[in-house]
Amino acid sequence: MGNALFYHLTRSNAETLVPQLLGKALAAGWRVELRGANAARLEALDAGLWQSEGFLPHGLAGGPHDARQPVLLRAADAPPAANAPECLMALDGTDVAPAEALALTRVCIIFDGNDSMAVDRARDQWRALTGGGIAAEYWSEAGGRWEKKR
Repeated sequence: MGNALFYHLTRSNAETLVPQLLGKALAAGWRVELRGANAARLEALDAGLWQSEGFLPHGLAGGPHDARQPVLLRAADAPPAANAPECLMALDGTDVAPAEALALTRVCIIFDGNDSMAVDRARDQWRALTGGGIAAEYWSEAGGRWEKKR
């Protein structure tokens, strides 16, 4: 049974947080699906991951070695992730069903706190996931560093 961590971005952006979270997930031995709203967003993240410090092995979905990728970047409208992820990181309000979250070890919902529509979407996701029996945590960087809020 998985849990969901909600990351409320207010001082940084997903391009800064995602490499940190991916590093932690890989250190835990998890395979990861990074799900975004569209392919262009994921291509930009892909380019950023290749340029970031440290090596984070990953690939864009649709390649010949998808099943072997420790981190697979996949658009929400693409076929399911082929890398058998234990962790799902969802950007841009992409859907995560409670049944899907139950089958995973961890779900990370990353949303822009400066966008009222993104905040409303995250609230809807919180209600849907917790209503489906998923334990959830809320993390904020409003104080200058990431803190779990109660």
